[in-house]
Amino acid sequence: MAPSDFQIDVLTPGELGDAEALVKEAGWNQTAADWRIFLELGKVFAIRDQGRVIATAATLPYGGKFGWISMVLIAGSYRRQGLATRLMERCISSLTEAGVVPILDATPAGRTVYLGLGFEDSWPFQRMLLQEPAKTEAAANPSVERVADSDWAELCAYDAKFFGADRSAMLARLRGRLPEAELLVRRNGRIAGFLLGRAGRRAAQIGPLVADDEDAALTLLEHAARAVTAPVYIDVMDDKTRLLEHLHALGFVHERPYTRMLYRRRESFQKLAQTFAVAGPELG
Repeated sequence: MAPSDFQIDVLTPGELGDAEALVKEAGWNQTAADWRIFLELGKVFAIRDQGRVIATAATLPYGGKFGWISMVLIAGSYRRQGLATRLMERCISSLTEAGVVPILDATPAGRTVYLGLGFEDSWPFQRMLLQEPAKTEAAANPSVERVADSDWAELCAYDAKFFGADRSAMLARLRGRLPEAELLVRRNGRIAGFLLGRAGRRAAQIGPLVADDEDAALTLLEHAARAVTAPVYIDVMDDKTRLLEHLHALGFVHERPYTRMLYRRRESFQKLAQTFAVAGPELG
């Protein structure tokens, strides 16, 4: 069968094993729990050959305003045959027809392709990796609290104010996946920053990290670096130089750059001053 003859359909829960095999082949970090986020809150497009899923791409809408495109995975022997472009075009049309702006996070190689599909650069960030226990001797900060059920509604409202849309359903699916990273700080009785995380196939991922300012963000990061077992990923905005310097001091190293790109738009929906680390390129 020619690649152009392959039909694009939707992934079913029973095909999670095929999807996980694509992640493993690519060396990515996602788990079945991440795939379920897309199945439950978004849509996963799939291409099959002889009953086996050999390519995927996912969409994840937020608040009727914008939606992520991610999880573009092609099995090795099917690459460079136009399947990724077909899947991207399906994701773009799915989101735009629903009246939301497509967004994605691109590697340098992917960025070139996405520019040709109508995406524009918005802002850069970088993945940092901690491979060994953090180099920290700082004492525990009493202002850091564990996220409790009683905090959840306030935390989600705080996040929406800066993210630009309600993503409480996605955040709820991160809860419990890395409890030691579920942290917040308060000032004058209100939330001034929070951090969540999740266990991954290769490493823990901490983020999103949203805070009033860099002091609050650093307090949360310092606590999490002591508590979370390495290896650990965090995806940090390039302009947060103080935070990046602190990450280097803790032992984090730069792994790869990303560019946040929006479809036919440059202006971010997020308030970038309060965005320190994203939830991951696949989640936003």
